[in-house]
Amino acid sequence: MSNASIIQCSQLSKSYEDGDLKVDVLHEINLQVNKAERVAIVGRSGAGKSTLLHLLGGLDVPTQGEVIIDGINIAKISETKRAKLRNRSLGFVYQFHHLLPEFTAVENVAMPLMLRGTKPDIATEKAGQVLSQVGMESRMHHRPVELSGGERQRAAFARALVTEPKCVLADEPTGNLDSYNAERLHELMIELNETHQTSFVIVTHDEILASRMDRVLTLDSGKLV
Repeated sequence: MSNASIIQCSQLSKSYEDGDLKVDVLHEINLQVNKAERVAIVGRSGAGKSTLLHLLGGLDVPTQGEVIIDGINIAKISETKRAKLRNRSLGFVYQFHHLLPEFTAVENVAMPLMLRGTKPDIATEKAGQVLSQVGMESRMHHRPVELSGGERQRAAFARALVTEPKCVLADEPTGNLDSYNAERLHELMIELNETHQTSFVIVTHDEILASRMDRVLTLDSGKLV
């Protein structure tokens, strides 16, 4: 494995049992994501793109094969240690923002830092800095219901980035945005990638976003082609 590799998987397969039927979703996937690399994963709906992203992030367990995150084989550590590894090395962004409605934007963004034991005042200060980076300095004390769709998604990006992860895994991050806000998010991802050397693995149907990545991989019939 390359020293620059942030995520690597080999012979990664995933299947489900549906009664007497075995459903193969992914078949012997091999993939390496390097430092500061931008990778798009595309394919038809139901091809297993989100399943692959969950496996790469250690959120699901493969039927066979292995995933190595930041040099650590996640199958060989406890769930507690996997959670700490995710918190330290990865950030996650989804199509829906998943912000907690009772907290302000800055409180939502500070949450991952506080989960790792950072003092609340330090976590809040860092969260404010990252929100300013994504153009949310005037909206950080608003709750999600008071934010536009684009603002909520930028806050979700700030939450993913506040821990300074080595790689962000994003599942249809612009899927619910209009073209204007999608474009702003595209620019933000490129800027963060270039400024912080953050790697991105993005599952997307957005052809414009995919075209801006270093590599575009197509998932078809459970295989990367």
